[in-house]
Amino acid sequence: MTLHIGFLVFPRVQQLDLTGPHDVFAMVPGATVHLIANTLDPVKASSGLVLTPTITFADCPALDVLCVPGGVGVGDLMEDDAALDFIKRQAGEARFVTSVCTGSLVLGAAGLLRGRRATTHWAFHHLLERFGAIPVKERVVEDGNLMTGGGVTAGIDFALTLLTGLIGETEAQAIQLQLEYAPAPPFNSGTPNTAPKAVVDLVWNRGESGRAQRTAIVERAAARLNS
Repeated sequence: MTLHIGFLVFPRVQQLDLTGPHDVFAMVPGATVHLIANTLDPVKASSGLVLTPTITFADCPALDVLCVPGGVGVGDLMEDDAALDFIKRQAGEARFVTSVCTGSLVLGAAGLLRGRRATTHWAFHHLLERFGAIPVKERVVEDGNLMTGGGVTAGIDFALTLLTGLIGETEAQAIQLQLEYAPAPPFNSGTPNTAPKAVVDLVWNRGESGRAQRTAIVERAAARLNS
């Protein structure tokens, strides 16, 4: 039986949020991985990489796994009625509803996080509560059929965790080995808890404008849900 796994793709998506788990899922025998958008027009990721959707919202089959990646473009996505309607429709049938990084905020805007445990990128973690979520500071968070991954590189951990439930731990480990996924970073600066304070302050201050814009959008999206 074919597994249908779908990633939303949109302008200014964080490409590694998408391509990291995409590589993991694409190695599953019998899986079809879709890149989904409202049209088939190519979109440019935040890094400048051009991605081409493979199927439209209208033509997408029922998905076993729906995944919303994050990125700068989630602000627009949180106020995109066509995208939110597609997410809500697919979430009603999907075996797993998932996100990577700030993609969880889009799930929140679709009304799918109320009363659910979830995570996101550390810089935006405080915004989860606005959607009625229970914020959890973990790399991968599972709550029933909802699975959310933390920031960017957590997408690979998320995908391997999900595969354990889909195809079994041995097959998931085999894919990890094929990818030689054995992180050994040169610095211990991957979270604000381990990075030097000067580095945390630098990143936090650089993101001030983006956080303000994202917060305003989250407030509008939350208000729409509660109206």
